[in-house]
Amino acid sequence: MARVDFAFGAPDRLRMACTVAQRHYTAGRALVVYSRDALTLARIDRLLWGFEATAFLPHVAATDPLAPATVVWLADQVPATPPAGAALPAWLINLDADCPPGIQAYERVLEIVSDDPDDRQAARARWRVYQAAGHDLHAHDVSGRA
Repeated sequence: MARVDFAFGAPDRLRMACTVAQRHYTAGRALVVYSRDALTLARIDRLLWGFEATAFLPHVAATDPLAPATVVWLADQVPATPPAGAALPAWLINLDADCPPGIQAYERVLEIVSDDPDDRQAARARWRVYQAAGHDLHAHDVSGRA
């Protein structure tokens, strides 16, 4: 079973996903950023191009011909085979409202949750699904209020 980390209280879910992706990319970890929502993937794509003045994170769609040479993928379906070529095993960042299917190939799943009531409610539902499936769950307060 995968370890699933919930980061609760993110002020900006997509910006936090970029920060996390940058940190793990720099450390040598492959990542898949998953959402079935095309608008969410388009927004994260734009943010990854320059979410900070000096930050560019090389990334492609999981279906792109350059995907085998890139370790950060944006995906609307969870790839059965994660990106290769990184020093550390792949993680999956879930930006979808539901649990991603087929996470067995991933060492960890990261759920980033904002303070939005709908987002929190969807995260609680995902927590219960992961829990029922026997995944190792961890919660982290990233709001900075504690």
